Amino acid sequence: MLLGVFIALFNTALLAQNRNFTVVIDPGHGGKDPGAVGATSKEKDIVLSVALKLGALIENNHPDVNVLYTRKKDVFVPLNQRAAIANKEHANLFISIHCNALDRRRVSPQGVETFVLGLHRSKDNLDVAKTENSVIMYEEDYSVKYEGFNPNEPESYIIFEFMANEFLDLSVYFASLVQNQLVNNSKRVNRNVRQAGFLVLREVAMPSVLVELGYISNKQEEAYLKGNSGQTSLATSIYNGFKEYKREYDKKSFVFSKQGESNGGSSVEPSRITISEGREYRIQLLSSAKKLENDSPFFKGLSPVDFYLDGGVYKYTYGKSNNLDKLKRELREVKRKFKDAFIVEFEDGNRVK
Repeated sequence: MLLGVFIALFNTALLAQNRNFTVVIDPGHGGKDPGAVGATSKEKDIVLSVALKLGALIENNHPDVNVLYTRKKDVFVPLNQRAAIANKEHANLFISIHCNALDRRRVSPQGVETFVLGLHRSKDNLDVAKTENSVIMYEEDYSVKYEGFNPNEPESYIIFEFMANEFLDLSVYFASLVQNQLVNNSKRVNRNVRQAGFLVLREVAMPSVLVELGYISNKQEEAYLKGNSGQTSLATSIYNGFKEYKREYDKKSFVFSKQGESNGGSSVEPSRITISEGREYRIQLLSSAKKLENDSPFFKGLSPVDFYLDGGVYKYTYGKSNNLDKLKRELREVKRKFKDAFIVEFEDGNRVK
């Protein structure tokens, strides 16, 4: 019995020393910036509480994950510094947490929505982005720091139309997992996964989402948001989405044993996939809402690059082979340029999902 306990503790210690996945949790606003203000609460306090609960869940259940925060107390952190924290640590995932609100003169809706970076397709999405981006007004020289970006001018958002986010596919995937949990586990009103131009997401070089937990301007929803049970449920739902995302990440990173259980990053490979006629493997690099030219700088010098369409999104791949071991070796090299690249399987030219 004692030997078993020792081995378990030893393995946990090894995992803690070899944390190969970093998640950055970003509680919005803080300090001099209260964020949205409800009748009896402030956004900055609610999102910090949910963020800390989320981080504790991840730390307690995933010793191989390094959890970082852009803030752990009531302080103001500029948007570009929040992104810099994640980029400096080469994080694998960025989760920004916020609350929504409407002007008190308007009847407030309720519900959760999870955003990924992109061009807004509706006025509602633009309004949310404007509100969250207006935090830069608290910063000195914001017009210089953010290259003339004005959160209140719709023209400023045209930059997002020309951005090919190489992490869009993974961001949308994670956003969908989180949104599903918030709706089905926390029983919140579904306002869907959306795209909008958030500066904090624009600056980070990794899959990223911005979660709007609910409307602090709605009396019933504010009561839920500021209560401990509501905050615990929201944090648990985001964690459930993270857990599923991490599970898939581990599978694609080949850190699962043949039994399908995590081996904490050891060199044991999964059971080999039987290759049949017409089957091949490719390395997926990035996704884009628009078709990119063959010599696009987004490919970082890799050539030739192929693409396939999935739900109207262009997904770009490099290399192809029916020899999985060969492509695994190529993947190690590709990951030097595309940290989140992974192998996808095709059969007769169609992606196998």
